[in-house]
Amino acid sequence: MTNYDVVVVGGGAAGLAGALVLARARRRVVVVDAGGQRNAPAGHVHNYLGREGTPPAELVAIGRREVESYGAEVVRGTVTAARADGAGFVVTTDAGALRARRLLVATGVADELPDVPGLAERWGTTVLHCPYCHGWEVRDRAIGILGTGPLAEHQALLWRQLSADVTLFTHTGPAPADPATLRRRGIAVVAGEVVGVTGAADVRLAAGGPVPRDALVVATRMRARADWLAPLGLATVDKLMNGVVIADHLATGPLGRTDVPGVYAAGNIADPTAQVLVSAAAGLTAGAGINADLIAEDAA
Repeated sequence: MTNYDVVVVGGGAAGLAGALVLARARRRVVVVDAGGQRNAPAGHVHNYLGREGTPPAELVAIGRREVESYGAEVVRGTVTAARADGAGFVVTTDAGALRARRLLVATGVADELPDVPGLAERWGTTVLHCPYCHGWEVRDRAIGILGTGPLAEHQALLWRQLSADVTLFTHTGPAPADPATLRRRGIAVVAGEVVGVTGAADVRLAAGGPVPRDALVVATRMRARADWLAPLGLATVDKLMNGVVIADHLATGPLGRTDVPGVYAAGNIADPTAQVLVSAAAGLTAGAGINADLIAEDAA
């Protein structure tokens, strides 16, 4: 069993940024990454100053090279469990076990799409969720909003900033609570269940259609990739937006600390709505926090 100062679980923006600051602090670090980053289906990363428009896989490859240039290891593998071991932790992977003094969790979340045929294969291309991530690319196009809950009106108003052609399909969600505001903004409302998506993002209704759309906006349910943390006693909590549960996540305090001493979290598993740049910053902050924690332990 190999001993490390820190095992980082997850090799996306948060995990690699945390590993980078730790490696530069001369800590022995390994990043265990199963691949399949959340933004992998997207063509480009946006709102990342200095890396605007970089393909997600390219950004990860750049990060790995930078981390490895300072002596950290990046290995492909899936973590299946973690347990306390004296003053540190043992992390079990599908390729063996690793021992670490500290643990940085950066496994992110998985997006659960509504059960509508045609959504999954268009996810990240013409089926979208974030106006800040994808809105510019579909500006002035025909945009649909798939209503699955009370946040659909909020989504419609956000996307109206980007196009004058926005239609809210109520689907399984409630009727709009404020239809007057939608009318003032020129947002059409179409009632009825959506039974499929065809073409680019054309909406098929149970009672008619298809309605031509260039992009369809959906609200996913974001599930933390945290089952493997159960032996440590770490549980996720709900994240609310306007009183609606949109995700579960690990609660963290300053510098990414969780409720379990020695375990830190950064990125979407701690903040499901964080964009890539914010996740990278959180990873850097958590890495610095871990280094300070280890320095205090060593000094004591």
